[in-house]
Amino acid sequence: MKTIDIQTYDSPCGTLLLGAFDARLCLCDWVNGWHRKTTERRLEKALNAVLAEKPSEVIEKARIQLDEYFRQERTSFDLPLLFVGTEFQRRVWDELFRIPYGSTISYGIMAQNLGMPKAVRAVANANGANAISIIAPCHRVIGSNGTLTGYGGGIEAKRFLLHLESQAKLPTLFPM
Repeated sequence: MKTIDIQTYDSPCGTLLLGAFDARLCLCDWVNGWHRKTTERRLEKALNAVLAEKPSEVIEKARIQLDEYFRQERTSFDLPLLFVGTEFQRRVWDELFRIPYGSTISYGIMAQNLGMPKAVRAVANANGANAISIIAPCHRVIGSNGTLTGYGGGIEAKRFLLHLESQAKLPTLFPM
């Protein structure tokens, strides 16, 4: 059976589980996240693989780039990624990369950008199923009233990431 190579990464706002499959990063999820086990099962089933604690070149690259991100030396990531999900989920996750570093967007605006203005809840659910947190910046999506809504790593981790990116500015809605 194939394996999804995994290693932990201790970030300043919580421990992440990094995973690689066929030399692509498929997992950057919060160890204490509310949906981690669901995400792991989804990846194992879709990839017909099991999680195994092993080093990986792409995981090492992810560690280096995450270190740079947390030192505010990197605003985007350059890693081979493998997103595992439905076509709709992948569309939502692709849209995350359009949100500029240090900016935020609402779920509603994101749904409009996808041409599905009534699919706000579906966009929020797909956003929550993102298995590659931080790198696919789901933390940049907030409530339409500017509130910090649910995040797999917890609201405090989301606040930390937005604070890091905005250099102490409060999150603002970025109309795209």
